[in-house]
Amino acid sequence: MLGLVILVWGVCSSTSGRAYGAISTATMQEIDRVNEKGPYLGIIVPNSFEMNPLLQSPSFVADLEVPYLDYFGRRFRFGKVENEKVIIVMTGLSMLNAGIATQLLLILFKVKGVLHYGIAGNANPQLQIGDVTIPQYWAHTGLWNWQRYGDGPNEELALESNGDYTREIGYLRFANYQNASENGKPVDNFLNNVWYQPEEVFPADGIPEVRQHSFWVPVNKHYFKVAKRIEGMTFQRCVNSTCLPRAPKAVRVKSGASANAFVDNSAYREFLNSKFNITPIDMESAAVALVCHQQQIPFIAIRALSDLAGGGSAVSNEAGIFASLAAQNAVDASLRFITLLFP
Repeated sequence: MLGLVILVWGVCSSTSGRAYGAISTATMQEIDRVNEKGPYLGIIVPNSFEMNPLLQSPSFVADLEVPYLDYFGRRFRFGKVENEKVIIVMTGLSMLNAGIATQLLLILFKVKGVLHYGIAGNANPQLQIGDVTIPQYWAHTGLWNWQRYGDGPNEELALESNGDYTREIGYLRFANYQNASENGKPVDNFLNNVWYQPEEVFPADGIPEVRQHSFWVPVNKHYFKVAKRIEGMTFQRCVNSTCLPRAPKAVRVKSGASANAFVDNSAYREFLNSKFNITPIDMESAAVALVCHQQQIPFIAIRALSDLAGGGSAVSNEAGIFASLAAQNAVDASLRFITLLFP
């Protein structure tokens, strides 16, 4: 591991005590001390309000020798959860932050698997606020080819012929989502169509700089099988005096989506659900999934629903009301998952 990190980040200088790259000798020594106790389960969390319930749980015991290591704006916390050795890191909002934090975790430390958890918007009207979802697949739905106005589904996209872009996944037609119509048909919209694109991926065991493509990223099969054992688990339903109609439950679902957009729009929610069978919508999970996929590290994400994206449910729909409840439910489900994964 030391050799790998030096290769990626720079060669250490024994005379100056600092690295020519980004990692000092002192930091490398701390990383080596941590890795001697590995491997670890990596726990990746988007924000502090989602992470704090885990840190405050009696199930988490911080490492007494090295409780944390700060590096490049990230704090990597070490300890045990349900007696399993873990490294906990907060990503911050967005796909970029999530990808960077995940890559740093996997490069610096001996990690045998990744659990990502947090809250999410809901695109599935069959589920309720507070429910905990565990998707089998994740997609980054924010990578588009925006088609020229006047072209349609039968016209080739720009740079499609050389393999950069594709029409295989599908598209969103903006004209379908406007109020105006002529003779019962949608009026053309200058925004035209956006076509969803797969990510370019470069697997760790692949040929360098030879790309592959991935739109649907599967979670680890064994992890997903273990997650079946928490289906039906129920969680708290009230925030102070505001209560949900029923106790939230854990459920495995087909797919989740991530992009750099906070989705609070019912039309787009319905599109994602009908087109791609999406349930949770967030801004990080697909980034974590893609990095783990390329590094061939087992991965799963657990997301609790904080709101019906765009409104329309029978209960109060403000994410601000139920975010804390959803965060706690995600933590409770994650703790149960860890006990089942490492009995």
